[in-house]
Amino acid sequence: MKIAVVILNWNGKYLLKEFLPSVITYSKEATIYVADNASSDGSVEFLKREFPEVKIIQNKRNAGYAGGYNLALKSVNEPLYILLNSDVEVTENWLKPIIEVFEKEPDTAAIQPKILDYKKRDHFEYAGAAGGYIDKYGYPFCRGRIFQELEEDHGQYNEDQYIFWASGACLAIRAEVFDKLGGLDEDFFAHQEEIDLCWRLLNQGYKIKYIGNSSIFHVGGATLQEMNPKKTFFNFRNGLFLLLKNVDPSRLYYVLFIRMILDGVAGFKFIFEGKFNHFFAILRAHGSFYRQFGKMHKKRPQEFIFRKYYLISSVVYEHFILKKNRFHELKK
Repeated sequence: MKIAVVILNWNGKYLLKEFLPSVITYSKEATIYVADNASSDGSVEFLKREFPEVKIIQNKRNAGYAGGYNLALKSVNEPLYILLNSDVEVTENWLKPIIEVFEKEPDTAAIQPKILDYKKRDHFEYAGAAGGYIDKYGYPFCRGRIFQELEEDHGQYNEDQYIFWASGACLAIRAEVFDKLGGLDEDFFAHQEEIDLCWRLLNQGYKIKYIGNSSIFHVGGATLQEMNPKKTFFNFRNGLFLLLKNVDPSRLYYVLFIRMILDGVAGFKFIFEGKFNHFFAILRAHGSFYRQFGKMHKKRPQEFIFRKYYLISSVVYEHFILKKNRFHELKK
């Protein structure tokens, strides 16, 4: 199957210089594209000079992760896309297991490899680890990662597994399905838009899979640092968007109400820690959510096939109250 590895870039020339060589070396099965989000650091000129074998797609504006990929993928004709972050080091034969699953399983529409930490290479990385899930109130977690707690990889998640969401750091998806779903939701701009896409995918009856014998190493936070208030804003605002768009009508408003209470608790926690910028980021997130409530509500599907979306009731309770730090400890 023909496959396109598409790397979104915005002023990341230094990342392309460091990580693109591994992608070129170990992705012989694929056509490699760099989609540039109107960079001003000379990224395009650098690519043309240093990596002429890479195809360049030039977006006219910085449309974020969601809009950037939606624009770029209109220029890609391969039937399989891999949306790959620019701060990822891939490994030898990383594509082969992914292609094999797509060929054997027509109902599997999206795949994620094992995502390990580039800086601490024997540990899972925050953005995806060994496959993602969410709890009843929309808080994401992974096999190998509960909030900031990252597990060491000692083969405990080597088996393939169907999952709820695949990480946007390395998201393999069938082009036909991506187009059918209308791509990523650009109102998210950045963060959790891949979870929304996966939720919509599952509601269409498709499957998402984690592949344990394909590995990549991800830096994480290279574009927006973990403790940046802007990231806090997107995570809290987009978490509410996620629920509003996808939770079935029978529980939607109850779930949103509890989520808002939990967000409030998180806000006061930031105050007690002296992180006032993050507290105000949560306030701004909720304000943005209220302003766009009607717009996002209109995006809800006509039919809710995938109703049991959560693996556990509350990862917040299990982690912060019961002190569970490992995926296998959670009461599923």
